[in-house]
Amino acid sequence: MKTADAVAMIANRLAAAGIEEPRREARIILAAALGTDAAGIFLNENISEKDFETLLLRRVAREPMAYILGSREFWGLRFAVSPASLIPRPDSETIIEAALAAFPERNAVQRILDLGTGTGCLLLAALHEFPAAYGVGVDSAPTAAALARHNAELLGLAPRAAFFAGDWAAALDAKFDLILCNPPYIPAADLAGLMPEVAKFEPRAALDGGADGLAAYRRVIAALPALLAQRGVAILELGFGQEESVAALAEQKGFFTATRADLAKIPRALVITLCGAACPK
Repeated sequence: MKTADAVAMIANRLAAAGIEEPRREARIILAAALGTDAAGIFLNENISEKDFETLLLRRVAREPMAYILGSREFWGLRFAVSPASLIPRPDSETIIEAALAAFPERNAVQRILDLGTGTGCLLLAALHEFPAAYGVGVDSAPTAAALARHNAELLGLAPRAAFFAGDWAAALDAKFDLILCNPPYIPAADLAGLMPEVAKFEPRAALDGGADGLAAYRRVIAALPALLAQRGVAILELGFGQEESVAALAEQKGFFTATRADLAKIPRALVITLCGAACPK
């Protein structure tokens, strides 16, 4: 069949499965199936349904496109992805933006810690921006730590990064200039109502924030006094409407806090310091 007919067939089946922007996704699926790009699909006008059926069935089952393609871009870098970890999301780039705002002098950051590293996207994006830094990523899932290590190798950052499987910061005994964390923050009762791509395919442990969504924040914030350098900065990703609750947890431990919004003007990052306005800029 011709390309236009193949795109129409794929788009119709995607639309019937409730997938938004079915024509755009149809072109992506066809390009992946043919091993080309969006423009290249029009160079092949003899397409068989069997060329794309396997990938289409996976997407119709609501498997995330990133898992089907095997990669996702974050902060202009390409990351391998797998069901071992959450898929990097554009909102999380707010964490990197906050880190850059906190440390205008890039060489001032020597040690970076990423708790719940997943694909390693936060740590590796930060290492890309802070050239003098060495980073440590920790994840409770050994498969996620291995995936992050693989991404470090793909990006040429492996000599400056180490990844471990562990229980948050339990095995760490060091001080860090910059601590990053995108913890699980979805209240447990809300998990079943998430879109199928998330609820059915992404790892529950990386989503489940306990009864109130704050369980991981409590553990991470409790660990910060032993981990954060005197003039260091910790930046935690926030779920919708959680900024006041998480800030209160940090302030009860004697920290200063500020928030940074994402492009949708939603408070997405909580910036935590020991020195507040006295921290050097």
